[in-house]
Amino acid sequence: MKLTSAEISNLWTAYMNDSGTICHLNHELNNVADKEIKALLQAALTISESHINTIINILNEENYPISHGFKLDEDVSVTAPRLFSDTYLLLNINQLGKMGLQAYSMALPLATREDVYTFFSTCLRESDDLIKRSNTLLLSKGLYDKSPYLPSLDEFNFVENKSFLAGYFGEKRPLIGTEITNLYANFKRNALGSATMIGYSQVASKSDVAAFIQKGKEIAQKHCEILGSFLKDNDLSSPATWDTEVTDSTKYTFSDRKMLFYVTALTGISTAFYGASIALSPRHDIGVMYGRLIAEVLKYANDGAKMMIKHGWMEEPPRSLDRDELAKKN
Repeated sequence: MKLTSAEISNLWTAYMNDSGTICHLNHELNNVADKEIKALLQAALTISESHINTIINILNEENYPISHGFKLDEDVSVTAPRLFSDTYLLLNINQLGKMGLQAYSMALPLATREDVYTFFSTCLRESDDLIKRSNTLLLSKGLYDKSPYLPSLDEFNFVENKSFLAGYFGEKRPLIGTEITNLYANFKRNALGSATMIGYSQVASKSDVAAFIQKGKEIAQKHCEILGSFLKDNDLSSPATWDTEVTDSTKYTFSDRKMLFYVTALTGISTAFYGASIALSPRHDIGVMYGRLIAEVLKYANDGAKMMIKHGWMEEPPRSLDRDELAKKN
């Protein structure tokens, strides 16, 4: 059975992400001090390397070209000074597990070939295990930022007033659990994204790449302020920020191509999380807020794609044939 467009596309995406992750993890393993965190990073590296091998085997059977992706000898200096603290490395591996869980849960239902289905099913279980192990470590080290607790209720009630959906005029109702959960989680992702972009901007080689990444940092910090304001208005605390977990290193660490790909990919993923948050936020003002944030990150991601094309760094994803182009060749 031939690979479908969905299977090829998801395998291509997984290859790009895992090849980039391998670059990151090799550098991090050369610098991490905490033995427990190092063991978790090594486990993540082993997972990513196995993913690459499986994808190559599947695509070779189909005589399908292997993506260039990212290479240890091109896109990272493994011996460069550490760029982030051990705390950041643990937080980041936890977030990578969550992003993997989301990506693979979307890829799995689209897989029909048994080998591809088995691969993405395995990836899901590995992401689940990575989240569980990193959660355990974060809790043991007092670094897990739990979302706020809700008060106990004596009974359940039904909504009796349409103002439950309002948010602009009159008295705003308190946030419900799903709204709090997503505001909190989106704040955490942006806080970690801000720290990531601070580090990346310090080691970027090209001035336009550094400026673009700095703009991303500003967007992430602004989104934290907006999301945090909704929590504050309900007397709820915001999660911690992690900007201080970045070192002062300015030595070459990752290639500009690698960092720009990662920043653009993270930005694209945030639109999915914001979109899901809209669906789970009945209050109109919160839905409109997420709509505005989505518009901003989509524009930023589009600017990043244009920059990658300008520098000749964007690898073309699998696509359909251009019939008009073929006709012109004849």
